[in-house]
Amino acid sequence: MNFLTDEKLTIVGAAGMIGSNMVQTAIMMGLTPNICAYDPFAPALEGMAEEMYHCGFDGIDLTWTSDIAEALKGAKYVISSGGAARKAGMTREDLLKGNAEIAAQFGKDIRTYCPDVKHVVVVFNPADITGLITLLYSGLRPSQVSTLAALDSTRLRTALAQHFGIAHDRVTDARTYGGHGEQMAVFASTTKVDGKPLTGLIGTPALTDEQWAAIRQHVIQGGKRIIDLRGRSSFQSPAYVSVEMIRAAMGGTPFRWPAGVYVSEGGFDHILMAMETTIDKDGIRYKVPHGTAEETEALKQSYGHLCKLRDEVIEMGIIPAIPDWKSLNGHLK
Repeated sequence: MNFLTDEKLTIVGAAGMIGSNMVQTAIMMGLTPNICAYDPFAPALEGMAEEMYHCGFDGIDLTWTSDIAEALKGAKYVISSGGAARKAGMTREDLLKGNAEIAAQFGKDIRTYCPDVKHVVVVFNPADITGLITLLYSGLRPSQVSTLAALDSTRLRTALAQHFGIAHDRVTDARTYGGHGEQMAVFASTTKVDGKPLTGLIGTPALTDEQWAAIRQHVIQGGKRIIDLRGRSSFQSPAYVSVEMIRAAMGGTPFRWPAGVYVSEGGFDHILMAMETTIDKDGIRYKVPHGTAEETEALKQSYGHLCKLRDEVIEMGIIPAIPDWKSLNGHLK
């Protein structure tokens, strides 16, 4: 098997459903032979490792450990799904305090054990906030930390493809921005359906205003729908897409979707949120999306919601007040 790199990739939370799928996906994508799986729950972690060994992969040096220092030592790339999972009846925001504390320790562990890491992808919810906290405590540059935000866009593409009865790849540039949750901004102006602008189809018999409103709501509730259908939160899609992100950071196939990135300009300040992004060996970069007046307002509202969550975490004492951020991480404006 040919690999993108031989540098160490550490997957945090590898005993869980998302993390274990990440391990298998990273192997099957041929990212690196040097994969370390970490989870505090050693028996389940060992069971995951045994399953991977039983797959019969060639050329893979998969190690596993419940010692975070050992897991992160020498890691150049890290993906973490190491927070509590969302359960039926919960919103992403319900996970805020516990997962914020986990993110703070994760950031501190990165600073201590792998300060030379090249890129970190944060997956656990609410990812915009846990990613921000990780960035603050890790001391990394904003370009080195990204968060999973693509599933809202892939859900939009899916809903449109199903409505029009076409293959998914015939829906292009489906995009949502802002928060990864119920306050996301769904953009129609970027999207094309079979080469036709989506904005030209909305309000016609092909896609009535009522149908478009239902699709938007379907996308917003996409995570809840998975829980209702499967009895547990998503794990296959976040695992696959987050590994696509780290593959891009390794210099592999360009990432196709929006990602969460630290933003401090253009009216969006001191927050981590989904933007139009590029991920490559130089890290993550972004552009503020320009949509219709309605879409721009929705993005501002999503930003406002994220700021409230950020401020709640400040009030909890988990992160300092914004003026003190630079003393914690000198790379932040």
